[in-house]
Amino acid sequence: MTPDLNPVRDALSILYGPSALDDLTERLQALIRKHQANLKPPPTAGDWSQRDAFLIAYPDQVRDSPTPPLQSLLAFCRRQVANRFSGLHILPFYPSSSDDGFSVTDYRAVDPAFGDWQDLSAFADSFRLMVDLVLNHASAQGAWFDAFRRGEEPFRRFFLTPDPSADWSRVVRPRTSPLFTSYPTAGGERLLWTTFGPDQVDLDYRTPELLLEMIDVLLEYAARGAQMIRLDAVTYIWKQAGTGCVHLPQGHALVRLLRAVLDLAAPWVRLVTETNVPHHDNIAYFGDGREADLVYQFPLPPLLTLALLTGDASRLSEWMSGLERPPGDATFFNFLASHDGIGLYPVHGILTDNELHLLESETVARGGAVSSRSADAGRELPYELNINLLDLLTEPERPGGAVDRFLVAHAILLSLAGIPAVYFHSLVGSRGDLRAVRQTGIPRRINREKLSATTLLTALETPGTERHRVHAGLVRLLQARASHEAFAPSSEQEVLDMGPSLFAIRRGPIACIHNVSGTSQGIDPPPGFRQGRDLLAGTALTGPRWRLQPYQSLWVSAEP
Repeated sequence: MTPDLNPVRDALSILYGPSALDDLTERLQALIRKHQANLKPPPTAGDWSQRDAFLIAYPDQVRDSPTPPLQSLLAFCRRQVANRFSGLHILPFYPSSSDDGFSVTDYRAVDPAFGDWQDLSAFADSFRLMVDLVLNHASAQGAWFDAFRRGEEPFRRFFLTPDPSADWSRVVRPRTSPLFTSYPTAGGERLLWTTFGPDQVDLDYRTPELLLEMIDVLLEYAARGAQMIRLDAVTYIWKQAGTGCVHLPQGHALVRLLRAVLDLAAPWVRLVTETNVPHHDNIAYFGDGREADLVYQFPLPPLLTLALLTGDASRLSEWMSGLERPPGDATFFNFLASHDGIGLYPVHGILTDNELHLLESETVARGGAVSSRSADAGRELPYELNINLLDLLTEPERPGGAVDRFLVAHAILLSLAGIPAVYFHSLVGSRGDLRAVRQTGIPRRINREKLSATTLLTALETPGTERHRVHAGLVRLLQARASHEAFAPSSEQEVLDMGPSLFAIRRGPIACIHNVSGTSQGIDPPPGFRQGRDLLAGTALTGPRWRLQPYQSLWVSAEP
């Protein structure tokens, strides 16, 4: 069958104009042929089901010297994660100069401190492997930037030099550091664009050679076994004077191009866009089914956290009731915690100022911090809550109940339509790494602690420890979710109105009812569920009234 090149050509035309179409299309086809022999679906490839859930971890998340960290992580996952998570998102494993991996110095290498390509590819035999493509920027200490400073082709056009006379007053970005940074080069001082700071210099996709280089990297990752590619910071990928330099048509065209290339070369590989922005901009990356296969559900963490801090799920229920189903086979990537924090930007316009202030004040009161972003006209606005999720959900007056509160949050996460993702520190019941924040002055380090494999396994396997209680509770939830096809990502979802203290949804023949408050709740069973079986406790439910204890979840099957 003749490959359909029209999606490729349409995207290239938007990016570079019709005059470059034939040449660039031919060069892209040559790249695909270069990798074709090594592009084969891994054994875990296939359609989504209720058994799909992702674990997010750093490559050196668990350490067991002298074993290379990637081997230690795989050993831990085979022992504690297999048959519970189908997928594993390994955060940046490349050589990097800062930002815990996101300032890449070499896109084609595994940092020797973590292991090698063989260690990384081994994960693809047991898990759907997800890796990052750090598209927006590269390290100021990497080989590409060194070649740029020397003026070598094609690298002298790889990094973005802004026109200082243009209007950049409307630029929106997630940091408050200087937007531009000056660097010495062989041709003198050069002012370059630095969205995320001076060690991460923005790439210039007006240069076709850069795009081809990144597509070559993308196909290499697929050849190494990656089934999911997370497009990091793709929001900021294209800049244009007089705009906010976010979500521009060329940025969307670039995502469509990557999807079209994968459709030709490795159709089993899915794209995930990481766009920590307001919801209407976020879901635009589905692109009517032609762009991302999965989009992060960024409003979920702040909305769910607010529900548990206030004991009122009204905002969350209202939000989920109005959520439109993604196009085609696309779906949401649902999560609560990550290596960064809980974004506030996605719920601007959804939550009131008072509700946002409550989230901020509760974060600070529990030892966390609130980071800011740059908005238009030089304004600074709250951007992210940098705090460990278990710490944030701990009630000062009832610290022993933190696990119950934490588990009901994850019961809600795992009940929703879409693909759920659990951060490693959530799975193992970690608290915030305040020492790392004090030592580095970087608030995000609160969620990035690396753990001793021996110490961690001992705590997880010792009944009564907080880590054991959290881990055992999450395993129970994951097993219940995997047991019923009603939790398949694309199956129907209906929000049920059962009062403000309860978040309830119906997934086919399953009613998932969650008490987000610290008081017991007597409820009338939803229609059709007067008699049922709780999938979580394995017990029968009968009678005209049910009672949920504080932070209790019921997943009730109407089937016998």
